[in-house]
Amino acid sequence: MEFVKGMDLSTLLELERCGAKYYDEGKETDILAVMKKYDVDTIRIRLWNDPWSESGESYGAGENDLKTSLEIAKRVTAAGFGVLLNFHYSDFWADPGKQFKPKAWASYGVEELEKAVYDFTFSVMNKFLENGVNITMVQVGNELSNGLLWPEGKVPNYDNIARFVNAGIRAVRKADERRILGVINGVNEKCRELEKIPVMIHLDNGGNNALYREWFDNFTRRGEDFEIIGLSYYPFWHGSLQMLTDNMNDIAERYGKDLIVAEVSMGYTMEDYKEYEKLSDEERKGYATKPALVEKIEYPMTEQGQYDFMEDFLNRISHIKGGKGRGFFYWEPAWIPVEGSGWATPASLKYIEDPGPCGNEWANQALFDYDGNALPTLQLIRDFKAE
Repeated sequence: MEFVKGMDLSTLLELERCGAKYYDEGKETDILAVMKKYDVDTIRIRLWNDPWSESGESYGAGENDLKTSLEIAKRVTAAGFGVLLNFHYSDFWADPGKQFKPKAWASYGVEELEKAVYDFTFSVMNKFLENGVNITMVQVGNELSNGLLWPEGKVPNYDNIARFVNAGIRAVRKADERRILGVINGVNEKCRELEKIPVMIHLDNGGNNALYREWFDNFTRRGEDFEIIGLSYYPFWHGSLQMLTDNMNDIAERYGKDLIVAEVSMGYTMEDYKEYEKLSDEERKGYATKPALVEKIEYPMTEQGQYDFMEDFLNRISHIKGGKGRGFFYWEPAWIPVEGSGWATPASLKYIEDPGPCGNEWANQALFDYDGNALPTLQLIRDFKAE
């Protein structure tokens, strides 16, 4: 596997709809053209089951249902990128603090959930492949540190966690087998030479070695084979870069899998962006207004600090033992503050039982400034060569 330089652009269509514009060297440029220029090779796209309320209200944050995510995937494929398809198995955000069942699966028990994961994964994979999407890896679940499909699949119930994740892996393998055999999009000799699509299992808190040992020790005793361990690493939540390095070195040896940091970001400013969001105070929620979150970060949240952090980060993950550090995905680098694009809506807050508020809490983590101008860190990513 080549060293992956990836970006999560799951809010792409929503940002465009809300009027986001991007500039490189002062010229307005299509966001995918910017990504291509700066040597990005893979786009990560999340998939929610049904991000709409029962009365049809949008959950926001990209509205990443099948239709929306497939449209993004087709566009990035046409632009020459690979796709990391990221199954959440929820109708909205799934992470260690929330792994809500999709509304349609709310009454399901363990056996029904296992079948639902398989059927949904297989159906989506076939749909993407039939539409010519260049799927280069698949993520079965998102930040599974505390499990998935709660309460049945919540840690420490590793038996059920493994059943659900295994169902997703088997479905990916079955759909991929059809692709390789030429059942999808016709038989041809080129298909028969294709390598299988690698599967990623993804946890958060990349600096927490105890978490990774416990989780993967339990899963590998029960689980189907997979190729990649994905990690999230946010310096304002997940400890020092040395903690990340130590954990990656340990699990590289312990499990023998390729490692990819599936989510990373670093702020470039602590400037307030209220005038850009055009939201009332009660609607705002963001790191730019919470300096306590960044007190222990090793680099300052400035443009140079973002650049220096990413340089240190890239050098570290590309030198993991055994050459197992295989790349990264920067999380939502294009999510600049535009009116109408936020992390949640009143309808989705109700679904995830969160008091809110809504708004864009990510703009100071992007790789573009508040006006959409490309930041220097993109040049670093372009010029970086993994040794």
